[in-house]
Amino acid sequence: MIVVRNIHKSFAGKTVLQNASLQVNEGEILAIIGRSGSGKSVLMKHMVGLLKPDSGQVLVDGLDINTVSYRELQKVRQNFGVLFQGGALFDSMNSFENVAFPLRTFGKLSEIEIQERVLKCLEMVELPDVGTKLPSELSGGMQKRVALARAISMNPRYIMYDEPTSGLDPETSNTIDALINNLADRLNVTSVVVTHDMHSVLSIADRAAFIHNGTIWWVGTIDELHTCTDPVLIGFVKANEYQIGPQHAAAR
Repeated sequence: MIVVRNIHKSFAGKTVLQNASLQVNEGEILAIIGRSGSGKSVLMKHMVGLLKPDSGQVLVDGLDINTVSYRELQKVRQNFGVLFQGGALFDSMNSFENVAFPLRTFGKLSEIEIQERVLKCLEMVELPDVGTKLPSELSGGMQKRVALARAISMNPRYIMYDEPTSGLDPETSNTIDALINNLADRLNVTSVVVTHDMHSVLSIADRAAFIHNGTIWWVGTIDELHTCTDPVLIGFVKANEYQIGPQHAAAR
């Protein structure tokens, strides 16, 4: 479980998060939604310990990650797999080497075990035959799937997705959404998805947290999202040109 308590964060005097509190429940897929620049990715980076709050707490499995040593924080981070918005693959490494990188850097597996693990992860993202290909030889969607294979390589308890469908066509976005659902079930992980794509939210999420003006404005289940009457949240959804209705209810 991840618990964020009263987080405040500013950059160059500009407040990005203020009094932000949120709980991520074990085993759920939580979508963090909001307009561009609302603080979604900043909140996610606090959860992983990539950013430290000006005040407030982030508890991961009961541990305040902002009070531990760097070595202890590194151990906590190994419980996380992160799919960054652009994939963040190493251009000079082929797909196999990209997925193997965290295993070689942080793990204690033999090379034979690493090879088996990498091939299994590529299979789980439905790209079993791209190990020898460089990122430049892959489509945008395939790059994100290789990056996702890397994110799950260390058997994380938590997978964090930063705008996983950004820049992708609808068919490829649906493929990524299906993978998020499949991996959540297959690996029994807790997932946090930062997105402004309401189609994805309605397809994959158990709950959603809406950030507005640096605060956690609304939190609820997808069923509650269907019937929400909050004008600010409704305005955000309508701006994304998606109609909330029963026909979009997620089935996992």
